[in-house]
Amino acid sequence: MLKNNAAALIGTIRDSINKLIVSELESHGVEGIVPSHGGILMFLYQKDGLSIKELTQKISRQQPTVTVLVDKLVKLGYVERKKEGEDSRVTLIYLTNKGKELEPVFEVISNKLKETIYGGLKDEEKEQLEYLLEHVKNRL
Repeated sequence: MLKNNAAALIGTIRDSINKLIVSELESHGVEGIVPSHGGILMFLYQKDGLSIKELTQKISRQQPTVTVLVDKLVKLGYVERKKEGEDSRVTLIYLTNKGKELEPVFEVISNKLKETIYGGLKDEEKEQLEYLLEHVKNRL
């Protein structure tokens, strides 16, 4: 029977995921990082040296929000801003050594999240879950 509570379920899942991330970060002794920093760090682990504009597109947030998140990561010492050599108007965001040292922690947390979300689902069910969530996201 249809309960029409998808929005409530999605909100509850999001809250639970954020609690899991925060708990895992704390258990690894990581302070100051919040779930919204995770996307920025994960994309920098894939390709270090991204602009605010690139990060904005990748994590689907507004530019002022990304700027605030990056500012906090700079203050915490996980990333730094560097002017691009050829065009001094372009500033790129790079991981510091402290930021790079967090990568294994993020890998552990990412694997735990995947297991929590997909654990016990058949491949077909995983694909269906992602398809339906993507469909909802694209309609908003």
